[in-house]
Amino acid sequence: MTDARTNAATGARATADAAGDSPRRGRPAGATRADVLDLAMHRYLRGRRVDVQEIAAELGIGRTTIYRWFGSRDGLIGEAVVRTAEPVLTAARKRARGKGAVALLETFDRFNREIAVAPALLRFVESEREAALRVITSGAGVVQPRIVEIITELIVAEVEAGTYEPPADPSTLGYAIVRVAEAFLYNDAVAGMRGDVDRLNEVQGALLGLGRVRAADADGDRDRGTRASAG
Repeated sequence: MTDARTNAATGARATADAAGDSPRRGRPAGATRADVLDLAMHRYLRGRRVDVQEIAAELGIGRTTIYRWFGSRDGLIGEAVVRTAEPVLTAARKRARGKGAVALLETFDRFNREIAVAPALLRFVESEREAALRVITSGAGVVQPRIVEIITELIVAEVEAGTYEPPADPSTLGYAIVRVAEAFLYNDAVAGMRGDVDRLNEVQGALLGLGRVRAADADGDRDRGTRASAG
């Protein structure tokens, strides 16, 4: 009788484990949203597919729980991408010199160059191009709105400091800066633009109004030269 009960208990555990309803041995019960994101980050940064079913099984939770927390696989990957991108953008801003449009352009340029060669992001785009573009560039996703928000905050900070007068509303300018970066970094390989960070720098500079500033400076130099000659 004891053997029968033991066998029944063993069979029940095996069935539960196969269904992904019980924690794996060695894993604590009650995995959190942060645990899921940490494991997704671990896979993403190592070039492994972010598989919701495998993550759920490893943490001993149901897939429905992950979908409730993140909405979809895209949402989970998007949060992983944002978590890796935010520190890069923060570091780029700290290293940028000057102020106003010049500092903003250097910030964006540093960020773009880091993103263009980021191994995890490159592997994701190359291995799951359609999903990657959806995750990175969709306005309904996690990544684009968050990056636009950060870029806009940087622009607003310069405006409030009195060091920059943007040629458009900061939120509109922030959105444009991000969208043109997406085109150059991800979308338009056919047009020979993908990964061309030098041309991207020129276009973002124009969006920031640096062309106006440089033209005005040149006019001022010419006027000073004319006055000096006349004197």
